[in-house]
Amino acid sequence: MAYNLDQFIADCRAELKRDPGPKGREEVRARLERLLNNPDFVETYCGDNAPRGLKVLYEDPELKFQILAHINDKARVSPPHDHGASWAIYGQAKLWTDMIEWKRDDDGQDPKHAKLSPEKKYRLNPGHAGIYQDGKIHSIDYPDKSRFVRVTGTNLDNITRIRIDLKSGEVHQMTPQQAT
Repeated sequence: MAYNLDQFIADCRAELKRDPGPKGREEVRARLERLLNNPDFVETYCGDNAPRGLKVLYEDPELKFQILAHINDKARVSPPHDHGASWAIYGQAKLWTDMIEWKRDDDGQDPKHAKLSPEKKYRLNPGHAGIYQDGKIHSIDYPDKSRFVRVTGTNLDNITRIRIDLKSGEVHQMTPQQAT
């Protein structure tokens, strides 16, 4: 029997209870790759007939992590952003997402401005997942009809997050449902 969403949820709960830090999150990332290699899961939650937009597949009442499906009709390039005090794992279901991880070239003390440079660039292809620990700044670029699953440490709408304008260096607070 193929690895399914219920098994993934149970494994996430077990791993994050055992170790809520980077090692436990890495286990969640590896299990997300396993889930994304189940064609039935991908078709049901990320296929052409899946509801468009951002859909919460699961929110843990105790540990607070979320599993979300991003069903995108239109291409998008996000500005560099973080997930605040949370972590995020992006797992590619259909097509691809190009990722850039950014490093701050300033001391990070000015809350209104930041100077960034690319640290790492790569493409997430179907079945692959990338992890971004607390506060890691990254940006994403995906084509029309791209699909991915994101696991976050909490509901990102409830925490402070930032996005950074690359041209001006201005730092802006993100509003709900802008996290990508």
